[in-house]
Amino acid sequence: MSFSSSVKEELSRQLSPARHCQIAEIASILSLCGKVQTDENECFRILLATENAAVARKYFTLLKKTFNIKTDIVVRQNTSLRRNRSYMVTVSQDKDARKVLAAAKLTDMDGRIGEDLPVVRNLVIQRGCCKRAFLRGAFLAAGSVSDPERFYHFEIACLTEEKAVQIRDVIAAFGIDARIVARKKYFVVYVKESDQIVDLLNVMEAPQALMEFENIRIVREMRGSVNRKVNCETANIQKTVSAAVKQIDDIIFIRDTVGFDGLPDGLAETARLRLEKPEATLKELGEFLHPPVGKSGVNHRLRKLSNLAEDLREERGFGRSSGRTEE
Repeated sequence: MSFSSSVKEELSRQLSPARHCQIAEIASILSLCGKVQTDENECFRILLATENAAVARKYFTLLKKTFNIKTDIVVRQNTSLRRNRSYMVTVSQDKDARKVLAAAKLTDMDGRIGEDLPVVRNLVIQRGCCKRAFLRGAFLAAGSVSDPERFYHFEIACLTEEKAVQIRDVIAAFGIDARIVARKKYFVVYVKESDQIVDLLNVMEAPQALMEFENIRIVREMRGSVNRKVNCETANIQKTVSAAVKQIDDIIFIRDTVGFDGLPDGLAETARLRLEKPEATLKELGEFLHPPVGKSGVNHRLRKLSNLAEDLREERGFGRSSGRTEE
């Protein structure tokens, strides 16, 4: 089971005790994946189609708990995708359908149904608890969240920009910055920040998924921190090795051309010590000198040796070499 499916499974078991919250959740589910049919007598029939069993189960439970009405469920095996099933939950009675649509504010003041079932009046989501239920229903109906092992992405797909703006505004009520992007025939409300996805899981009341997400995120951040430190240390080692190689090349050139006898005692001692201990750091070299010299003092001596080598190369027509003499 994917992470997104496990979140929906958990949310499908989360049932608000208050009737107004149940209605808010029904409203969002119907608005995003519901459909209303009318016959020649203008009788209403509500259809909800989904490929997620958790969504069908939650919608069925909400209708039963909230309105105590009879619903029909049909399960179909898709022929094009053999591993998938589709679920159709139907409210067939006109009286029951009108009751649900009116309570969910999916009809206007005259009882007319808006195109694409918009929640035309925000009365169902005035309270904070109802906003939570509304977002929970929206995610169940048309949402997904990526596996946090791979990347961070939360989204809810809407058929109209109006619905996307409404969901974005409900999310914003909890201090979460959601964005909208057009994708093919959908308007997608999305969040990419891991902290805000955690907040959304908390808002929708999915504590198990939240803990799993947080645990994975902590491991990822620790792994990233370790990798950054390793890369930094590797870069420093490479820098140190490159500097040491350049210093040794310069010192060998001095030794083979003019020798160390004409050098000041400090430079000569440092040159010999660098050849003896090619792997030593500047700090370690300074501790081996007599008397000991600090890191900056050793670096100063090595720079002088490098400059001397460059001058000798120029005098003898070798040209100036490139590279750094510092670690």
